[in-house]
Amino acid sequence: MFYISNIVKAKTKNSKKQSKSIVRRVKHVVKLAVVPHKKNGFRPHLIRYYGIIAIVFVVFGLQFGYNGAKTGNVLGVESNISVSSLLNQTNVYRQENKVGYLTLNDKLNKAAYLKAQDMFAKQYWAHDSPDGVQPWKWLGDVGYNYDEAGENLAKNFSTTNGVMTAWIESPTHKANIIKSNYKDVGFAVVSGILDKKPATLVVALYASPASTTVVNAASGFSESTGMGQSNALTQFAVAAQSITPAVMWGLLILLFAVAVSVVTHSNRQKLSRTLRRSWYRHHGIYKAIGFMMLGLVIVYLYGGGQI
Repeated sequence: MFYISNIVKAKTKNSKKQSKSIVRRVKHVVKLAVVPHKKNGFRPHLIRYYGIIAIVFVVFGLQFGYNGAKTGNVLGVESNISVSSLLNQTNVYRQENKVGYLTLNDKLNKAAYLKAQDMFAKQYWAHDSPDGVQPWKWLGDVGYNYDEAGENLAKNFSTTNGVMTAWIESPTHKANIIKSNYKDVGFAVVSGILDKKPATLVVALYASPASTTVVNAASGFSESTGMGQSNALTQFAVAAQSITPAVMWGLLILLFAVAVSVVTHSNRQKLSRTLRRSWYRHHGIYKAIGFMMLGLVIVYLYGGGQI
């Protein structure tokens, strides 16, 4: 028993030593990768050329993998927009502007769906179709008589927040959302292929029901036009509302790389004399700027949509 006990103790000690050895190795590797110090020449491996290549592959790999898992296409756009969330956020915004709630109308929902299907069928992205069909045509098809009506469109947003932010930032789209005369609303969120690419279209139809049985359908229709965003910061805010989990993780990785670059820049005086005399003296700040620019590109490519 004593002999067996000694064997167990010896194995336990060896196991602990191996564990400590692994931990030391991991710490050493991590330190070389992210901390500027003498052993890596004050140039962390993470922001050397091979580290930068690895970061780019990981960040874009996250986007492609996420899109592929969610849509079956690495370039696809995953959307969690729903009719209920659009209605809820629309009415919240109307309440903030002291305007009455809109009621979800089944006929308007159907009209919005027909409009989205028409855009996919005829391959266009506009209020009026290539053959001149105007939005109010769909209201007539479903038998909805109205005094006034309006349409908002959105394409390739991944969240309701993104759609609503974009519409609110556009004066013409916002006017449709908060118009006090409107009492009913219909939404459609439809996915398909547009211009040979996967797309998710959102159609919103706002209307006030007809006060008489005879209505001039064309005269009361309001089409929203253009985003009307004033600057790049506003556009970025709209895109940021639509970021997916993959985009968020990619941005966190890039933010970490920026931090490593900034710390490296603060240690630039410790570089070798040869490097201090070259452009490499400020390589940390250059790389930090590069990572930030890549982050902006990721947000614009995978976070935004069009209206």
